[in-house]
Amino acid sequence: MLICHENRGLTPHIQDVARRFAKAGYAALALDLLSREGGTASLDRDAVPGALTKAGAQRHVSDFAAAFDYLNSQDFVDSGRIAMTGYCFGGGITWQAATELSGLKATSAFYGPAPDLAKVAAIKPAVLGVYAELDERITGALPAFRDALADTDVRHELKVYPGVDHAFHNDIGERYKEAQANVAWNHTLDWFGRYV
Repeated sequence: MLICHENRGLTPHIQDVARRFAKAGYAALALDLLSREGGTASLDRDAVPGALTKAGAQRHVSDFAAAFDYLNSQDFVDSGRIAMTGYCFGGGITWQAATELSGLKATSAFYGPAPDLAKVAAIKPAVLGVYAELDERITGALPAFRDALADTDVRHELKVYPGVDHAFHNDIGERYKEAQANVAWNHTLDWFGRYV
């Protein structure tokens, strides 16, 4: 399982998500996409989003391509059975990776911006989108994204969770909603159980 963090970098929440996947039986790898800059912990908290933006989405997807190859080469990993998940900014990177890393079996993007619709036809893994009803900035783009996915053979589901806002899964954030976060987590585990 490849895990992409939010725009706050590799935080305790994302480290805990990796722990949860490990407890569920996955080899889990949460990258720090700011390793070249010294790592998330070495930067001022307010500088992290800008550093991620400056590095660019293509560098981040390339880092996950390298992580994919690394996991796939490990004796304790079932070759060819790699999935990816991401949150917020990381959900957007997960969507980008789904259009470029054809070896992924499945992805689950939590409230991540959709990829360029012209690239949707390149998606190969089974893709799950986890969205929040109150997150109009991100969720508002779903109708066009749904239409683009419907024009492909991609196994997909875009799920909008009622009554919650962006980052509802982050249990150390202000918008955390335990009940819906648990439903989304179980839905994600079920998705990966079916397609990985």
